[in-house]
Amino acid sequence: MKTLLVLRHAKSSWSNDYLADHERPLNDRGKQDAPRMGRLLQTEDLVPDLIISSSAERALNTAEMVALNCDYDHKIAISRRFYHADPDDYLEVLAGLDDAYERVMIVGHNPGMEELVEDLTGEPVRMATAALAYLQVEVDSWREFTFETPVKLAGFWLPKEL
Repeated sequence: MKTLLVLRHAKSSWSNDYLADHERPLNDRGKQDAPRMGRLLQTEDLVPDLIISSSAERALNTAEMVALNCDYDHKIAISRRFYHADPDDYLEVLAGLDDAYERVMIVGHNPGMEELVEDLTGEPVRMATAALAYLQVEVDSWREFTFETPVKLAGFWLPKEL
């Protein structure tokens, strides 16, 4: 069995009209919520073996803050495909992973993240900023991971509830 952690980026800033969407940083709330989610991963014993983040500034900042606060000690992989990704994009990237990774966290954007969790589990969730879904994926190899794979929503957290 593999574990997939689906994390939407933390709250971003809209204060600079001249920044492209891809370059928007986190706002103050996002800078508080991202570390909170990292500490949650540590507490729940869900520290990932691999973090893959969208290349967008707000997602990468989220991934870095989470990593620092859960004692993740590996490099964060960056995927340009995760920026405005749909569920197929996420699954294609995951299907190419080395099977040595048992627990993987992806950091991305809506609406793709909500659609991914619902498509995999059949359960609608609202992936607010910095929301984290914990999925148990019944495969031994990432190459076997498809939308038909049995997946259980084993946990779901919102930063404001912590």
